[in-house]
Amino acid sequence: MDRRNELHEKLCDLIGSRHVYFQPPETVKLVYPCIIYGLNDIAVRRADNTAYSGRLRYAITVIGKDPDYSVVKELALWPLCSFNRRIMADNLNHWVFELYY
Repeated sequence: MDRRNELHEKLCDLIGSRHVYFQPPETVKLVYPCIIYGLNDIAVRRADNTAYSGRLRYAITVIGKDPDYSVVKELALWPLCSFNRRIMADNLNHWVFELYY
C-alpha cells in the first residue's frame, strides 16, 4: 500500500467512517462529519545541489457541526501535525491542519 492510501485508511479509522475525501471535485456530495485532504507541499532536503529526501505535506480539513468534535483533539496529537486555523462556513466548523506524512 502506498503512503497516501495508508494515510487515507488512518484518517478513516480516526473519524470512524469512510467519509474521508482526497482532493474531491466540486461534484462530490460530502457527508458530514468528514475529512477532506490534499497535497499541499513537498519539503525537499538538499545538500551539494542534490535532493536527498522529500516529505509530502497534506492540508487536512476536518468538517463537522459539533464545535467540540473529539477528532480535532486527536488529530492535533499526531506526530508532525500542526493546527493551522478554524473557519466557520455554512453553519459548519472547519479545522485545518498541516500534516507531514
